[in-house]
Amino acid sequence: MGGDGGIEVTVPAAVQALENNPDLTLYLVGDENRIGPLLSSGSEKLRSRIELVHTEFRVGDEEKPASVLRSGKQSSMYMAVELVKSGAVQAMVSAGNTGALLLIGRHLLKTIKGIRKPAIVATIPGASRQSYLLDVGANLECDGAQLFEFAVMGAVLAESLNRLPPRVGLLNIGSEQYKGTEEVRLAGELLERCAAIDYVGFIEANALFEGMADVVVCDGFVGNVTIKASAGVANVVNQLLANQIAENWLSRLKGFFSASMLTRLRAQINPNRFNGASLLGLQGIIVKSHGNATSEGFTYAIYQAIKEVENQVPQLIAERVAAIIEAN
Repeated sequence: MGGDGGIEVTVPAAVQALENNPDLTLYLVGDENRIGPLLSSGSEKLRSRIELVHTEFRVGDEEKPASVLRSGKQSSMYMAVELVKSGAVQAMVSAGNTGALLLIGRHLLKTIKGIRKPAIVATIPGASRQSYLLDVGANLECDGAQLFEFAVMGAVLAESLNRLPPRVGLLNIGSEQYKGTEEVRLAGELLERCAAIDYVGFIEANALFEGMADVVVCDGFVGNVTIKASAGVANVVNQLLANQIAENWLSRLKGFFSASMLTRLRAQINPNRFNGASLLGLQGIIVKSHGNATSEGFTYAIYQAIKEVENQVPQLIAERVAAIIEAN
């Protein structure tokens, strides 16, 4: 029920995900009277894989997260996370209030042993392949040990999804060892000593998309600013490409541009493809969609949740954290 577009975005996305994934079943938690009509055009076969869980209450973007635990237990967000806790579903996806989602997730699912706080990890495009950035908003201030925990979780996620040993870096204002805050330098020392992590050192912001690292770690303040600035740049480039494609018929007659090349490039940097930020560190899977995501973007958030279920990401993180604690 959350996000800027509400059910007009999330329900069509759910239908699209069902059409593309024959083994998928979705629980749609919210106002059945509003959701139902949006499903009327769906086939009976799809309807058999949809469970409606009714509630008229939702968490608004303006609500303070702490108030949700006191008075929001009948909200769609709280009830959806409860479904994960009970085992009725394997993952939960929301475009709603980020702070409330974090608080509910920690309250109901608890953090993995050895992880103090969950982190939000986002997928970012790269010149050669995509990479992962965390934290992008859950923890505005982090100490070195916490950044180290983020690195471990991000490495597990990247390896489970990409099937390759990930390279891990710390986002910093320079590559020299003496640069950055005390917290970042301490995290670097911890990673240097950890044999289980392929640590490649400090990564500067201008190299973030060049593929120098598969996982880039930072605190939530820096990460949130970075990811939103990146999305803004991608939207501008997307619009510039759209303008070129619109003018392309005349250009192609002159042999200057290839419409197919521009179309492929535009698709590669489409921000919708990278929607879906995971709340890593919880004993369950929660994926946070951008609040302003389109229906296409929300579909990709559902796909992210499916991948994490298939790869059992929380279990893998728990195993890796336990092994590192034992080794140290």
